[in-house]
Amino acid sequence: MTDMPYRRLGRSGLKVSVLSFGSWVTFGDQVDTNLAKDCLTAAREAGVNFFDNAEAYAGGQSEQIMGDAIRELGWERWSYVISTKIFWGIHKDTVNMANTLNRKYLMQSIDGSLERLGLDFVDLLFCHRADPETPIEETVWAMSDIISAGKALYWGTSEWTADEIRAAYEIAERHHLHKPVMEQPQYNLFETKKVEREFARLYDDIGLGLTTWSPLASGLLSGKYADGIPEGSRASLPGYEWLRDMLTDEKKNKQVTELGAVAERLGVSTAQLAIAWCAANPRVSTVITGASNVAQVHENLGALKALDQLTPDVMHEIATIIHPWLKG
Repeated sequence: MTDMPYRRLGRSGLKVSVLSFGSWVTFGDQVDTNLAKDCLTAAREAGVNFFDNAEAYAGGQSEQIMGDAIRELGWERWSYVISTKIFWGIHKDTVNMANTLNRKYLMQSIDGSLERLGLDFVDLLFCHRADPETPIEETVWAMSDIISAGKALYWGTSEWTADEIRAAYEIAERHHLHKPVMEQPQYNLFETKKVEREFARLYDDIGLGLTTWSPLASGLLSGKYADGIPEGSRASLPGYEWLRDMLTDEKKNKQVTELGAVAERLGVSTAQLAIAWCAANPRVSTVITGASNVAQVHENLGALKALDQLTPDVMHEIATIIHPWLKG
């Protein structure tokens, strides 16, 4: 397998593997601690050093499983980068503890996450969504205080707008606080607006790093939904009914089939091509991949082979499949 490349997280000095491993959907829902250990080991052995999580994933179970797995594997704390994200909360019916970025919630939720993960600190801490009801200044002060307390090393945002990120950065700069370093947006062949247009000025202006999620558009870009929803797939799980319309979109599945022909010519899978396409953007620090078994981990990491083959001509061919008007 091709050696894993590492990229700086934006303008920070921290380096993360260009492909990383995340636990959304799988840990707690499809993966227990033993299987988690196998998947984490497979990723680490391939050079992955960044592992992504969130408080809300499986109501806290995902953090617990990842923390237990890493402890049982005996990994040295200095040898990996781990993140979590806070906003949704796990105390759903409690005022001040759900769907918020107020100071009380932030200061208490990081403690809960660290307890479940079994860690003294996380490397990256994300505000999982923006909170229009809390002043950004209050959120920035709290996140900066969490960094100062040593409970996280860097903080950032997920699915914030460019204006919100810039406001947070400028507040931090004005008050000499710890600034947001990274954003975690969705980014794939069907979802490019934030990364390629909305955030365009932020990369040079504030040195924004990206840890992107859903490189396969929740599985659509794997090609496995061309004939409907397979039994046991993510879209067949209770609570994921919202995915089904997107995954069975006839036009997009036709485009995925065309991408499959390009992938076949290159000797890789459609999924590997799609993941590699995300990693080919130099603004992307790391592409977060997910897997419910070891075979999927190896399949995703095979995208490194595809990355080496994404010449300008191949990238243009892919672009014309997704945006047919470019053919002219």
